[in-house]
Amino acid sequence: MNSQITVHPKLQHYGLTTANLDAMTDWYRKVLGMTVNHRAAVPPEAQDRAPFSAFAFLSNDQVDHRLVLFEVRGAFVDPDRPRHTGLQHVAFECATLDDLLGTYVRLKNLGVLPLWAADHGVGISLYYEDPEQNRVEINASNYSDAWTATEHLRVSRGMMMAHVDPEKMVAARKAGASPWELHERAVAGEFSPAKPHDPSARP
Repeated sequence: MNSQITVHPKLQHYGLTTANLDAMTDWYRKVLGMTVNHRAAVPPEAQDRAPFSAFAFLSNDQVDHRLVLFEVRGAFVDPDRPRHTGLQHVAFECATLDDLLGTYVRLKNLGVLPLWAADHGVGISLYYEDPEQNRVEINASNYSDAWTATEHLRVSRGMMMAHVDPEKMVAARKAGASPWELHERAVAGEFSPAKPHDPSARP
């Protein structure tokens, strides 16, 4: 038993409180391909004692659950949430840039649009909001391995932020640009959105 050296547990799952379990499970199924592996309601005789009325365990890989949703009757979205402490966003990584851009197109066709998108230097990210304004990032690395991406962060003098229009990136990729070329062109400002990003805007 190791009791002296810090181990490195991996992030396994996170939990969210929701006012609408059906809407939230549907959104995560649609956006991230999650499956409900278990769902249950608190028995009526325990409703007064339990802090929630129902719950669902969801995953989009081999792990039994990556997300747990707890339905709380009467819960509401805090209108001043961006100014409060708490979870800012959760991120999910695509294996390739094509997977990321393809996800953007698929979700756009379903009427789900990102709040904004950016090339951070280390990777390209799309930011969405679920039905209760929890931020979900979907990203793809600009590098072929984790070591190189980590070295990029270590030597960077500041976090780069090049806002991009995913539509322009999709068009350039279809025209034959490589993923690295897309990154270089994004940093150069070629894929900038027509309107500057407004943090308060909703899709």
